[in-house]
Amino acid sequence: CDLGTITGRRDFAILHCLVGLGLRADEVSRIHLDDIDWRASVLRLRSTKVRRSAVLPLPGLVGRASADYLRHARPRTAARALFLRDTVPVGRPLDTSMVRRISRRAAARAGLAGPLARPHALRHTAASRMLRGGATLKEVADVLRHSTIDTTAIYAKVDLPRLASVALPWPRRSP
Repeated sequence: CDLGTITGRRDFAILHCLVGLGLRADEVSRIHLDDIDWRASVLRLRSTKVRRSAVLPLPGLVGRASADYLRHARPRTAARALFLRDTVPVGRPLDTSMVRRISRRAAARAGLAGPLARPHALRHTAASRMLRGGATLKEVADVLRHSTIDTTAIYAKVDLPRLASVALPWPRRSP
């Protein structure tokens, strides 16, 4: 993202919501200014896929990217949505399809195609990163708002180097 532009700053913050919190595109499009508690460093999701609200920790990079967008790039408007259009009609909230388009364009710039170019792939990346960072599968399930750990296991790819470091050597056959 070109952080020297309004669009770049907005898109950077959106991408960090997708990969840093594992949010779905529709959840990103529904974030309002009142949903962020800057002092407590939490984000409240009003309604998720399973029709219940959630409170998530606001990682530093997600918070900094969002604050930068708010201070330097977000159009002045009475709209309460966090992420707004920067093209006509300027200042209107982004919808889910726009968030998906932003993610796909970023993936294309990174040389990714196919399923890796979908915004949902960033949800899988978020799960894998949380596991590599030491989170338990239950903690990842809580952040992703999954009702079962089995669903989370699909998202969280096994970290083979980390697994190899704790695996016992394969027993040798005796001649």
